[in-house]
Amino acid sequence: MPKPVQEEGIPVAKSDGKKKPETGTKQPQAQSGDIEIPVKGVRKVIAQNMVKSTQEIPHAWMTVEVDVTDLVSYRNKVKSEFKNTEGFGLTFFAFFVKSVAQALKEYPQLNSMWAGDKIIQKKEINLSIAVAKESELFVPVIKHADEKTIKATARDIYELARKARNGKLTSEDMQGGTFTVNNTGTFGSISSMGVINHPQAAILQVESIVRRPVIINDMFAARDIVNLGLSFDHRILDGLVCGRFLSRVKEILENMNEETINLY
Repeated sequence: MPKPVQEEGIPVAKSDGKKKPETGTKQPQAQSGDIEIPVKGVRKVIAQNMVKSTQEIPHAWMTVEVDVTDLVSYRNKVKSEFKNTEGFGLTFFAFFVKSVAQALKEYPQLNSMWAGDKIIQKKEINLSIAVAKESELFVPVIKHADEKTIKATARDIYELARKARNGKLTSEDMQGGTFTVNNTGTFGSISSMGVINHPQAAILQVESIVRRPVIINDMFAARDIVNLGLSFDHRILDGLVCGRFLSRVKEILENMNEETINLY
């Protein structure tokens, strides 16, 4: 029997002839009546990216409550006229995306990526948004979000969602994201912790707007409240800057009203 070849500096393990135990996680086997769904395409890409994100990124989380009563009142007042004029809906999400883009200009540390021995702070603010098509999830990108009006942001959200539903998203639509805003409130969620979209530094979860009693000046008042949950890469970001960023997003949203909002 030929001897094993040993490269310089690399020891060769000797075999004792015994069968080695298998390593790794044993995969479950389908039983009678189970349905096997092949993992491929978009689902496979999502799975690989999420595993990479959770294995490589040390996640940390923060949440704030935001009173968006004035914003809700304004949007509900103008939404019908807006849709009749523009041909697409004015969603609450457009206001949240605009607020995040504005805050990222003031706190660019969150618009960063980890690159091994350095942190890359991105110049462009390109916001990834999650768009669902039946059982598939896509994350297209609103490019230069900080330069766009609320109307232009709403149009981008509408167009990207329409393209996703019709299978028309291109690779260009999906590339270049620097920060993710996820509209989990669409499903009625009020609290969640997002998994960061690798290699970005953070993801913001926009939860469902809930009307509930709040104490104001020692009296109960019905207010529209939304939770914003931030997941961030603790290698890049610390609680101080993330807290300031979330406080700024909160401030921008709570000051959106009929007098301050400029759709165009």
